[in-house]
Amino acid sequence: MPTYQAPTSDTLFVLNDVLGFERYNNLPGFADATPDMIEAILGEAAKFSEEILQPLNRIGDSEGCTRSDDGSVKTPTGFKEAYDAYTEAGWGTLPFSSEFGGQDLPATLATAVSEFMTGANMSFGMYPGLTAGASAALLAHASQEQKEKYLPNMIAGKWTGTMNLTEPHCGTDLGMLRTKAVPQADGSYKLSGQKIFISAGEHDLTENIIHLVIARIEGAPEGTKGISLFVVPRNLINEDGSSGEKNGVTCGSIEEKMGLHGNSTCVLNFDDATGWLVGVENKGLRAMFTMMNEARLGVGMQGLAVSEVAYQNAVTYAKDRLQGRSISGVKAPDKKADPIIVHPDIRRILMTIRSINEASRALILWTALKGDINRRSDNEEDREAAEDFMELLTPVIKGVVTDKGFENTVMAQQVYGGHGYIAEWGMEQFVRDSRIAMIYEGTNGIQALDLVGRKLGANGGRAIQAFFKEVGSFISANKKNDAMAPYTKPLSKGLTDLQSASMWLMQNAMQKPDNAGAASTDYMHLFGLVAMGYMWGLMAKAALEADGDNNEFMQKKLITGKYFMERIMPETSAHLARISTGCDTMMALEADAF
Repeated sequence: MPTYQAPTSDTLFVLNDVLGFERYNNLPGFADATPDMIEAILGEAAKFSEEILQPLNRIGDSEGCTRSDDGSVKTPTGFKEAYDAYTEAGWGTLPFSSEFGGQDLPATLATAVSEFMTGANMSFGMYPGLTAGASAALLAHASQEQKEKYLPNMIAGKWTGTMNLTEPHCGTDLGMLRTKAVPQADGSYKLSGQKIFISAGEHDLTENIIHLVIARIEGAPEGTKGISLFVVPRNLINEDGSSGEKNGVTCGSIEEKMGLHGNSTCVLNFDDATGWLVGVENKGLRAMFTMMNEARLGVGMQGLAVSEVAYQNAVTYAKDRLQGRSISGVKAPDKKADPIIVHPDIRRILMTIRSINEASRALILWTALKGDINRRSDNEEDREAAEDFMELLTPVIKGVVTDKGFENTVMAQQVYGGHGYIAEWGMEQFVRDSRIAMIYEGTNGIQALDLVGRKLGANGGRAIQAFFKEVGSFISANKKNDAMAPYTKPLSKGLTDLQSASMWLMQNAMQKPDNAGAASTDYMHLFGLVAMGYMWGLMAKAALEADGDNNEFMQKKLITGKYFMERIMPETSAHLARISTGCDTMMALEADAF
């Protein structure tokens, strides 16, 4: 049976030693997030994740969700009680405004908590995770009346939220959507259509579900210019704020999925469902992107979280499993064989996963901190710079961390040999669950195209130039520090490769757009490696300043970071080589030749 231990010490190291959380006490909400408070919150989150959520993970996978004839959905055994405990403890309130019942704490802290809960039970974590994204969209775009009507109960966890984009014929290309909205005399709209792949679309955890739905108002322009966003509650809201009669939205079926069986992924049918416009007519895509960006960062975190739990279990197995003798000499003479952790190839797997996980955690928390600065700072220049980094790194985190997360779960499964293929060990569930993160909230190929096609050139390339400058300045500032050389020299080579790839795109993508498409995934991964390498530079510097030579925890950091720089960072050269070949060979065959 798999186990899980929340990476509390590693998270505290990133927040306190690497990011210097206390330096941001001037921002609203940060003064309350003292080191003692952070440690207490993470400690309780770890306890909740390990003791309540983790034991339900296998149950959720084996039982799944069940739909009744009336369209209602029952979640797996124990999920309702766990959700009640989640809301009673106030976990969902952490980052939200006290105006609507939140605790005003940094979203970075909520991101760390979310990793713990997702690592323990990814399916469960999606219910409150989607609610947080829907709440963020309403906070940014809804009217004050709508905020007061929906947010207190959503933030408290009494109601959950969803987002409804995809239709049977329409995935990424949202301009093709057919769901229509008909204006009513009272200012509401009647929505009709079908949405698919709606995570947490129907369940028994809460008395109401607040759907955010994109649709086209009758007579609106075709394409994405005619998309509007609506709030459509499963149950209409009474005058006193309570949940009333059922609205015209029902669960037609539950999708039969590869993984995430504990989360209800629904086909939702809207049959003259009553909804209300959020924001400006025909400007719904911008509003929905607020939720999508939140979700994409959350999905990146899912890639990390499942990779972490898979790694932990692979380490335990590698220490316990006796098989063969070490090629450098017997390591366990009192036993019939050595534990497989002595074998270099097992170490290669474990060190690769570990070094990517720790870099990913730092990158996600670093980016989440940029989000806090963007939302909370009163300095316009700081907000702009933080938003630039958020926009630039969102597709990188979503695409690279989920790609690597899936690769890592597969490698962790490999440690088990044949046992990894057997359900009782839990590894095959991690592989199945992690696979979706590469697909939903925009496939990773779309993330790569978004990065190359939109984010690099945004505002004249302001964000990418700022990233180059920040990483370059870090390298220069530590150039004379011999202890940092194992980290700064490979990072410098990676940065040079990224700059060369960026220049190649500038010179070759405009006249032949397929060059950008052909390069996009390699460019995204090249960027991700440099971003992770920068995180390892920051972590190595923090570990050295904390007397890494004499501190076992910090020494492990330095060794893991050195492994990343020696064995993972050189992949930037391969990505650059592939980018530089262009699109000609890739596009040479006619479609009929495949």
